[in-house]
Amino acid sequence: MEEIILLSHGNGGESTRRLIEEEILKYFGNDILNQLLDSAIFDIKGRLAFTTDSFVVSPIFFNGGDIGKLSIYGTINDLSVMGAKPLYLSVGLIVEEGLSFEEFRKILLSMKAASEECGIKIITGDTKVVERGKGDKIFINTSGIGIIETSLDWRGRGIEQGDIVIINGGIGEHGLCIMIQRLGIKVGEEVKSDLAPLNSLVLPLLKISNNIKFMRDPTRGGVAGVLNEIAQKYSVEIEIEEEKIPIKPWVRSASEILGIDPLYSANEGKVIIIASRKDEDKIMSFLKNHPLGKDAEIIGEIKGKGNRVYLKTKLGTRRILDPLKRDLLPRIC
Repeated sequence: MEEIILLSHGNGGESTRRLIEEEILKYFGNDILNQLLDSAIFDIKGRLAFTTDSFVVSPIFFNGGDIGKLSIYGTINDLSVMGAKPLYLSVGLIVEEGLSFEEFRKILLSMKAASEECGIKIITGDTKVVERGKGDKIFINTSGIGIIETSLDWRGRGIEQGDIVIINGGIGEHGLCIMIQRLGIKVGEEVKSDLAPLNSLVLPLLKISNNIKFMRDPTRGGVAGVLNEIAQKYSVEIEIEEEKIPIKPWVRSASEILGIDPLYSANEGKVIIIASRKDEDKIMSFLKNHPLGKDAEIIGEIKGKGNRVYLKTKLGTRRILDPLKRDLLPRIC
């Protein structure tokens, strides 16, 4: 008979203790977490970055990853694009009664592998179990703490006319992958999420250039969403060129079939970079020689004062690229 998680696993009694000690600590255990205190206690010096995120993706297993790996990489990426070296994570698990232990262990193992890959420790957390029909298998909340070296803190570097807009690779892959799988469409191995940890890419990049002025991972709302945030926050006009935007053939095909512009589709392994043109060669050389940046392109530039984003089309016309007005696809992350 298949082992499943029951409400009793969340009642604070013996079943809860066994779930934590025999399952969760088996995968996440370390010197801080193993103390099982109400709060994790640790020493740290320097400027801190702190972020939190919740993950409700459906399906929980998808081509290129799963909800566990997504929860780790997603939080690591939010720290890394701010110039912070990720150090510690908290993990909150909200599990629906009936989730099989096989699936639960697969998720925990994925989270363990992702955190070890990125050199980060899970040091505190919480687990709750809700009734059948009150959740959707599992939701995960993560919070992360990182430390920022002063030289890597790009905040305060003014964005100016002539600055370039860079992305480290093809866009729209995560959101379209999730949509295709949710629709049950059979596809080849090339259709997969771009899910990846960005710390190994962006932190070394910030060390070789002090002319990087902004970084953001374009998740919900996609590239168009992030560019509109930049335009409005910094009161600048941005123009990107359609011909220079890297898009994989399967993304282009899926976008046409589903009627979705990949500029608005979510990414989970991409970073938008605004930088001074004076460091263009240095930055692009580094990106092109990194596995997560081999398809990097300069896709546009800052045109001056304003608060709009424009797309220069292949036909040479110029149209406004508005922020997303509606939710293309709920529960993509």
